[in-house]
Amino acid sequence: MYGRVYDIAIIGGGLTGTAVARDAAGRGLSVFLCEEGDLGGVSDAAVVSVYGAIEHLPALRLGAMREAVAEREILMRAAPHLARPLTLVIPHHARQWSLRALRLGLFALDHAAPSSLPPAEIADFETLPEGPLQAHFGLGMAYSDCVTDNGRLAVHNAIDARARGAEIYSRLRCTIAERDGGEWNLSLESAGGDRFIVSASILVNAGGGRAADVLNHVAHGSRQVRVRLTRQAWIAFRQPGFGEIGYALPSADGQLVYALPFERDAVLIGPVAIPCQGDPAAARVEQADVAYLADLAEQYFRTPFLLGDVLRTFVKVTALPVDALPGVGSAIVVDDPPLVAPLISVFGGSVAVHRRLAEDVVDRMGRYRAMGPGWTRDAHLPGGSFPRGGERDIERALGAAYPFISESHAARLVRAYGTRASGVLTGARNAAHLGQRFGGDLTEAEVKYLCDEEWAQTAEDVLWRRSRLGLSLTTGEAAGLAGWLGRAAVEQRLAV
Repeated sequence: MYGRVYDIAIIGGGLTGTAVARDAAGRGLSVFLCEEGDLGGVSDAAVVSVYGAIEHLPALRLGAMREAVAEREILMRAAPHLARPLTLVIPHHARQWSLRALRLGLFALDHAAPSSLPPAEIADFETLPEGPLQAHFGLGMAYSDCVTDNGRLAVHNAIDARARGAEIYSRLRCTIAERDGGEWNLSLESAGGDRFIVSASILVNAGGGRAADVLNHVAHGSRQVRVRLTRQAWIAFRQPGFGEIGYALPSADGQLVYALPFERDAVLIGPVAIPCQGDPAAARVEQADVAYLADLAEQYFRTPFLLGDVLRTFVKVTALPVDALPGVGSAIVVDDPPLVAPLISVFGGSVAVHRRLAEDVVDRMGRYRAMGPGWTRDAHLPGGSFPRGGERDIERALGAAYPFISESHAARLVRAYGTRASGVLTGARNAAHLGQRFGGDLTEAEVKYLCDEEWAQTAEDVLWRRSRLGLSLTTGEAAGLAGWLGRAAVEQRLAV
């Protein structure tokens, strides 16, 4: 880090920032990335997202649909353990979309780009096994999409970037970035109060909801950008017996809300998007958001979503320039006055287009740096080098090599780590070798792996943004994990 001038420095370790780091490192650029919190963001990283090409149906944005479907195929090939197919149902509601319009829209979606998923079809609820919908919904459309884990996707991007030479630092805040001729000097401060300076030829602002603050108050670019902020709220409700399919629910105000099977008899419902102001870091899910989503769920499902059944809330803030065109979900702003180091700011973005957006950002660096061609379209993410549907083979191999773990434990490890799952268990000859069991099937061996390989530092990192066991451990078990991590951090500092 010291005395080195990187080709690019990236502020922000969310999905966009880590994807840019991965792409750039793979093209031969030296990369430094800092994130003031945990990789993937603090709250949104805990959300499971639908890829969401259907969101473009009401306005029939065929280009956006085509791109989303094509990118979905790329991700399912690159990371079959992270991007899993899911059947979703849109209940037919005559006051929202006519059945004919719905059919035409989903036909367009199925033919927007080549897809390996089954086509949409009419769902006759009267002939299907009883589900959670209210009895008056007789018809709907069942279509195929995929869900992915935002946090694990960002971490896998970071792992691949690191393997290609990038330096990735979480919980390292950039307090100021200043131009010094053809270089940027970044003043950095760690969570422990240590301070550093890093230099780079190109600065990428991938601050997510804080991208405007980074541009206007940290980097002090030569141009100001006014943005509009949108807060997206997701809520996990306790809802036993919901089933294994998801639902896309049109609302009266034009929003499309998803209800998705989550962990441990829970349903994740959202997003509700609300314009917001103020500090993006202070954004929280409001009671009005909970009431909105509970009321919408009541319109569709037999079992009410009660306020007392809220298990967890998640929030994401997105920032887009105020002059962005309607329907445009991302923007790249380049600030490169003559004879000084360039600054590239990325606004918006989504899981559906994060790879392509990162590729576009790195392509623009070709004006300032020689680099290799784009490569991520055909590359696997770490742990993803197996054919879709091959998870069972990896689970069986894991169970054969480590017969002391259960089938469900092996399945969870493969869903989280893919072909890298054996790295969690390496060296263990019996269950005792996995160390302390914190709750469920979370072991000391896995926690050490997450700390050593995936930048995890806190119980929140482990339970909600890495292992997905946040609902499986009791409060006491989570506290025990937090205590173990605290002791391990102290021992590590003393060893240094």
